[in-house]
Amino acid sequence: MPSKKTAPEEPEEPEEEEPIVPKGKLEYADLEDIPGIGPATLAKLKEIGYSTIESLATASVHELVKAGMSDKVASRIISQARQGVDVEFLSGLEMLEKRKMVRRTTTSSKSLDDLLGGGIETMSITEFYGEYGTGKSQICHQLSVNVQLPIEKGGIDGSCLYIDTENSFRPERITTMATHLGLDPESVLKRVVVAEAYNSDHQMLILERADEVIKAQGVKLLIIDSLISHFRSEYLGRDTLVTRQQKLNKHLHRLERLCMAFNLSAVVTNQVMSRPDEFFGLGAYPVGGHILGHRSHSRIFIRKAAGGHGNRVARLVVSVDRPEGEAMFKIGEIGVSDAEET
Repeated sequence: MPSKKTAPEEPEEPEEEEPIVPKGKLEYADLEDIPGIGPATLAKLKEIGYSTIESLATASVHELVKAGMSDKVASRIISQARQGVDVEFLSGLEMLEKRKMVRRTTTSSKSLDDLLGGGIETMSITEFYGEYGTGKSQICHQLSVNVQLPIEKGGIDGSCLYIDTENSFRPERITTMATHLGLDPESVLKRVVVAEAYNSDHQMLILERADEVIKAQGVKLLIIDSLISHFRSEYLGRDTLVTRQQKLNKHLHRLERLCMAFNLSAVVTNQVMSRPDEFFGLGAYPVGGHILGHRSHSRIFIRKAAGGHGNRVARLVVSVDRPEGEAMFKIGEIGVSDAEET
């Protein structure tokens, strides 16, 4: 009896091999230099705000998956990007050595600089909060000029990215402050890149796509004036609070990553709320809840000083490495300076 022929078994499809990521730091100039990033993937990455090696190296797989990539592809290109930047385990002694890379920008007030440990430092988020008219935006204008000063004069010779959410940026003010410091106003204005944010989503989009501008323009100071304004006006009531805080948290994480990746300073201004039932305290408290409180490395409360003369009191409320304290300074026609005697 002839044997029954059986159909030959189809060969099993080989499983996709895990990509081999070379050991040690590799040199990639642009995203397209990373193996496996073709035109389609590059377009996807730029669409969601990843335009540099540094930003991709600090991304999470979850963020890239949302753009339509598989877990495996996202993991591979992030791993490759991290070979092009310094992402490593460090001892405490090595961290101390790394902290020597931190630079500081003067505020133009010695007393305020002393309070902050020498000025506004890079690799951190500094928050100024206070009531309307206390000078938060004036400080931002002054810093956008001062960051352009050479190191020996208290600057770090960098440009400024100014994200304006309240239509508070005034180039005329920059001109006055630059002239007082002996700088060419036109040259200074050219190094202040302004982006107007029209709502909270637009504000987040600007920051998500800021890495390319930061790299191209040599930005060393990123200002958001004010951080919370759009979030506060768009998310009203307790039922929207969770959504607002989640978006704010993502926004702040992005800001912190940019600080670390590009060794730049981030300065944000914040609004306040009052507590009428409290008899003792500062009288005004920052908006944003614990999310903003945990992400700000330094929080400075600004209020007007008694006696006028444009004097202000800066109170360092929270700092990672500085004691609480107060300093007097002045905001006048020439900008920020040391306080006058009252």
